[in-house]
Amino acid sequence: MLSTLCSVLLPLIGRVELSGFILIVFFACFFAVLAFEFVNGFHDTANAVATVIYTKTLKPYPAIIWSGLWNFLGVFVIGIAVAMSLLKLVPLDKLITLPVQVGASLVISILLSSIIWNLGTWYLGIPLSSSHTLIGAMVGGAIAFTHYYGGAGVNWDKAKEIALSLLISPLIGFIGALLLMELEKKAIKSKELFHVPEGDNDKPPTPIRVLLVTTCMLVSFFHGSNDGQKGVGLMMLVLITFLPAAFALNPAVPDTQIMATIHHVEKTLPEIIRSDPEDKKASLQIKTLIEQVKPAIKGRKDKDKLQKFALKRQLQKLNRAIKTFVEKKHSKLPEPIKESLKADYKSLEKATDFAPVWVLAAISLSLGLGTMIGWKRIVVTIGEKIGNQRLNYAQGATAEIVAAATIGLSTWLGLPVSTTHVLSSGVAGAMVASGGTKNLNKSTLKNILFAWVLTLPAAMLLAFLLFMLLHLLL
Repeated sequence: MLSTLCSVLLPLIGRVELSGFILIVFFACFFAVLAFEFVNGFHDTANAVATVIYTKTLKPYPAIIWSGLWNFLGVFVIGIAVAMSLLKLVPLDKLITLPVQVGASLVISILLSSIIWNLGTWYLGIPLSSSHTLIGAMVGGAIAFTHYYGGAGVNWDKAKEIALSLLISPLIGFIGALLLMELEKKAIKSKELFHVPEGDNDKPPTPIRVLLVTTCMLVSFFHGSNDGQKGVGLMMLVLITFLPAAFALNPAVPDTQIMATIHHVEKTLPEIIRSDPEDKKASLQIKTLIEQVKPAIKGRKDKDKLQKFALKRQLQKLNRAIKTFVEKKHSKLPEPIKESLKADYKSLEKATDFAPVWVLAAISLSLGLGTMIGWKRIVVTIGEKIGNQRLNYAQGATAEIVAAATIGLSTWLGLPVSTTHVLSSGVAGAMVASGGTKNLNKSTLKNILFAWVLTLPAAMLLAFLLFMLLHLLL
């Protein structure tokens, strides 16, 4: 069995210098990430197809295939800013200095706590946020890790930024859907758009069907661009933990390319000072960072994980300095120099912030398969139980338009949000616009709110306790 796994995965991963029990643990973590995304499909991707299935616009499996395609494209097209944002929650610098068993304990505690909580709430049919679960687990695991092994601990600035994003996005979903629905009621006189489907043969007219299929496409695409990246971040955490020398830096970006970019930045510095003498201090800072990076690139060894991680941090520091300099307000830099430096920091970013194509493909596939198995419980909750009335076409389309816009904006900012909570809040806002607060199903909303409030501390506690147990066993 182990030899079969190796023969399938090693061409993708490359050389693996692990053996025995640790190799088994690595494969367990690898497939646990795919299992997390599979379970994530129960919750999050089911939201994307909820309206088209419930309104009889598409049958379940065509809807799932349609959604899966756009999820897949969302992961590939938009980038991996959200995935890299999640990685900043855990103390990777300290982690790679310790035996691989310690990293394995952290990874397993995060994965197991996320899967346990997600499965439990899915079974109850509660539209839970997998984002809250994962972030809570990462913070809880990182706190336990720091308690035992020290290090920088949780990146609380990044954690606060993410928490604020998770808190505000459902409010935007609720208010945005309420206002848009009110506008639709006043501007659109067609009764067909506000029809509630009854029975299997009550299908929407073609224009409304096109509208709902399009909104499903938008939610799916932006779900892939945001939620799909969380699985990508988890998979990269596994790869960096077990194979840091191979995945600390992008193997597809050679040292010669990095050096060429750095030399180009260095040549640009005199032009910057000539353009604006006030920028001299920032230019000298970039020059100093370049002088530190160059010998690190020339002297590094491919198998030295500490050396590669140190170089990764130096490149990230240099990149932040260049990016801050270019994006500062009231800059007197000529536009051609600005564009040139933007291209340089994007080139350097490819060396440090990356995910292999096969990781993106594996995560997308796991999401789609999860939806096919467990979509029904969440679809029924979205369609029937958030409001006291069943979902009409306008409410479904409105909730999805607002959800897609909110998730897209969050992805552009590199922040994770909950598709579940944004869409559920959008449905609630559309219901309120149609019949006031009395149109809301108080019992369902209490369950969702209870799960929402409880998820972060519960996932943190689960991950903390699991790490305490696992680091003694592994």
